[in-house]
Amino acid sequence: MWPYIQIARIDHWFKNVFILPGVMFALLTQPELLRWSAVWSILLGTAGVCLAASSNYVINEVLDARRDRLHPEKRHRPVPSGRVNVKIAIGLWITLGIIALAIGFGVNRPLGYSLSALLMSGLFYNIPPVRMKDLPYLDVIAEAINNPIRLAIGWYATGSVVWLPVSLLAAYWALGAFLMAVKRLGEYRHLNDPRRAGAYRPSFRHYNESRLLISTMCYATACSMFVGVFIARYHIELVLTVPAFAVFMAAYLRVGLKPDSPAQHPERLLRSRSMVVIVLVMTLIVGFGLWFESPTLQRFFEPTIPHQYLKPAEPAEKPTATAPATDDTTATTQAASHT
Repeated sequence: MWPYIQIARIDHWFKNVFILPGVMFALLTQPELLRWSAVWSILLGTAGVCLAASSNYVINEVLDARRDRLHPEKRHRPVPSGRVNVKIAIGLWITLGIIALAIGFGVNRPLGYSLSALLMSGLFYNIPPVRMKDLPYLDVIAEAINNPIRLAIGWYATGSVVWLPVSLLAAYWALGAFLMAVKRLGEYRHLNDPRRAGAYRPSFRHYNESRLLISTMCYATACSMFVGVFIARYHIELVLTVPAFAVFMAAYLRVGLKPDSPAQHPERLLRSRSMVVIVLVMTLIVGFGLWFESPTLQRFFEPTIPHQYLKPAEPAEKPTATAPATDDTTATTQAASHT
């Protein structure tokens, strides 16, 4: 049984920590959700997202086996090394997905739909003929969509029926793309052979170190812009979190540039004490920023440019033609002026 447990990648469940900001944000902005029943639904939502993620991991292991044999480390995984029966693995993939959906829809429909989206993203990412995993840049963008989906799972697991802010979803998506691009950069540098890298992952036929590094800057900039929109529109006190986010992104890129980077295997990041400390501190600052309200900060960031200058001027109305005044009209006007 152990090889089948391995392909479910239980050690990767820690990635589902990305549902926590959704939980925190929902509870802090909608205090009425703070009740004991929410604890049970949050636990069920966490179980659902873990099982859905494992379902995606299983089909990923099965479909990537041929190329994983070309990787110096991944060739030892259970499927490429021949320790797994593919038919049983496919049955495991379907079973895990069904259980995850049953849990989600058992809690509430929005959570069920969010878990369905997570499973669908795994299909588009892994299964031909779409298989976005093989397309440069789209591989990162497609894998990163799991981030906003996890955010939505945390949000709706609390029982919230309010729509998530689009700016927050977009920021979470761009953050995921940044993390995935750094992971690709670490893998490419570790393989250190463009031909071997292209055989292992088709998108690497287009990538090189400079392109991957430039793409990380693109995703980081997009994330920063969307975070700024969210902060300005919903909670200006979160501006206090900006330095923490900047330090986190710089530290993660630094990890990605190390030889045999831990970013290739996110589960190994837990061994990096500095990254764990940075993430914990950033989480505490974000929680404080969501809870904290400061009229001083709100006044400090009030717009100083008059509102009418931020929009294009409206065209002046053309004077309407009036009929020539008659003698009776002229007489009435003169009488009114005398009065």
